[in-house]
Amino acid sequence: MPTYPASHHPAEPHRPLDTPELNRTVWDRAAARLLAKMLGEFAYEEVITPAPLTDDGAGRTRAYTLPLDDGAALIFRARRGVYGSWRVDPASIRELTARDTDAGSAGVAGAAGVANADGAGGGNPGSPTRTNADGAPFRDPLRFLARGRRLLGLDGATLGHLIRDLTATLTADARLDHTALGAARLAELPYAELEGHQTGHPWLVANKGRLGFSAADAARFTPEARSAAALPWIAVSTRIAGYRGVGRVATSGDLYEQELDPDVRESFTAVLSGRGLDPAEYLFLPVHPWQWDEWIVPLFAPAIADGDIVPLHTDGDLRLPQQSIRTFTNVGRPDRHTVKLPLSILNTLVWRGLPTERTLAAPAVTAWVQGLCEGDAFLRDTCGVILLGEVASVTVEHPLYDHLPETPYQFKEILGAIWREPLHPRLVPGERARTLASLLHTDPDGRSFTAELVARSGLNPGAWLTRLFASLLPPLLHFLYRYGTVFSPHGENAIVVFDENDVPVRLAIKDFVDDVNVSARPLPEHDTMPEDVRAILLTEDPSFLTQFIHSGLFVGVFRYLSPLCEEQLDVPEDEFWSLVRAEILRHHARFPELKERFEIFDMLTPTIERLCLNRNRLHLDGYRDRPERPHAAVHGVVPNPLHLTA
Repeated sequence: MPTYPASHHPAEPHRPLDTPELNRTVWDRAAARLLAKMLGEFAYEEVITPAPLTDDGAGRTRAYTLPLDDGAALIFRARRGVYGSWRVDPASIRELTARDTDAGSAGVAGAAGVANADGAGGGNPGSPTRTNADGAPFRDPLRFLARGRRLLGLDGATLGHLIRDLTATLTADARLDHTALGAARLAELPYAELEGHQTGHPWLVANKGRLGFSAADAARFTPEARSAAALPWIAVSTRIAGYRGVGRVATSGDLYEQELDPDVRESFTAVLSGRGLDPAEYLFLPVHPWQWDEWIVPLFAPAIADGDIVPLHTDGDLRLPQQSIRTFTNVGRPDRHTVKLPLSILNTLVWRGLPTERTLAAPAVTAWVQGLCEGDAFLRDTCGVILLGEVASVTVEHPLYDHLPETPYQFKEILGAIWREPLHPRLVPGERARTLASLLHTDPDGRSFTAELVARSGLNPGAWLTRLFASLLPPLLHFLYRYGTVFSPHGENAIVVFDENDVPVRLAIKDFVDDVNVSARPLPEHDTMPEDVRAILLTEDPSFLTQFIHSGLFVGVFRYLSPLCEEQLDVPEDEFWSLVRAEILRHHARFPELKERFEIFDMLTPTIERLCLNRNRLHLDGYRDRPERPHAAVHGVVPNPLHLTA
């Protein structure tokens, strides 16, 4: 039988490894962009406190300085925005040496003039009036960490891992830059292929570290590799594996009939029969080749020896990794399910495995959430919201780790699979879908993807944004107010569906079992919730439940989209947020009977808690192992741009 593809492919003798993206021009451009992001996000989370130098005369301070541990300082130009955010100009970042800063205020003021200048912030390097006090360009985020470790409050272990995490992220950014397409070409790509051109989480600084991957793994298995592959499958005995399914895939047989061609099913069965095993006592599931090699074989070796896990072969379908890296879209058969697999790499905040209990409960959560939608005419007919349910799952329990509560959580998330409903069959003719994250993308020429779509739509920017908000907000708000239920509508989970003119028309949502939360305050609408769903869904107080929309959508996406629209669409940031607020108020007016819920789940409160994603990595969890998955840190409050006074 065919064997699994290996995670590592040794280079052929005398053949050099190919890394064309690792050249100084591409690297410096990506590095400057990442350094600007670090300064902006660390300042937003109050990890650092840049000091103002000059003001633009309109009430917005524009030039800032930040001391480094060795007495030198960085100066840069930044724009302040909603939620207390920072938007740092990469080209304006310069370094003043310790001697320059010791020279006093004159040197700093001169450098501030450079940092506050229009354009690249550097002036004419041949000018006879140029002095060392003007500073030299600085674009290295890794050296910033090393020279600012006390400023950032990093311990040695965190610093070491963070440098590795950021170096891998920068390498991925360089690969993306090396193969970047223009916005016009991106607008023509299908949903699954567009995913391979996205740059990752806009808020998290180390957003593509994928710790555990080698360089060869990254070149093969990441979204930016844009390499579709056939996944290998295994058979697992029902002694250690369980199946759950709903609807058209209520049984494993229903699922395999839809997902596997008859000859593939027959060949899988033949492998088991040939070893004297009863196929009726086994479940089939795909595995990630890297996961098989690095985690499953080493940690499930006894089960393989006992015949409880049997290697099979690929099903022949080509699947493409999406932005979540462990989720694969079937590009050869788009009518077949998307599959989500555990991948025990550390990326962003967590190890990317599949928790056993939540994988087991995924179909039941899907049935309940979709049942709410199907019974609600507003969600079903008016919004036309698409809920991409996780309709089937196979869980495989580890005989030791799953019963040791003190064991790090990644050892309990090693093996399993979730099948999610495909998006393509849910679209009507003329519709196309793109993740919300794509709207933040900017091409190599500086043109934003959003500006491209607005131009194609024929609408003026304000009208297009109104349509965008009308597509996204009503279903999210209705789930919150009517059912005390929220999704996490961040850029990857929220999918915008467009009509044939690239006008936003409705919303698709995915990732239920990981990101659906319900109100801890009892509501009558929760009486129909099955006990197995109630046991698995996380609950939050109403005041915090609104954070999933604020932090997932508004802070996590709109905080970046609003200045982009001001720069490229001439829509002032305050007008952008007034359109968001207007859509919320329209929803309130549409459902006056829910007035009490609007007050319980107050989206328009004067301030919200500041959730911090980077602070968690830097100061709370570092890179240590722990028995439970970490959560975002909370640090102070920020003004809500949707409040009346804003």
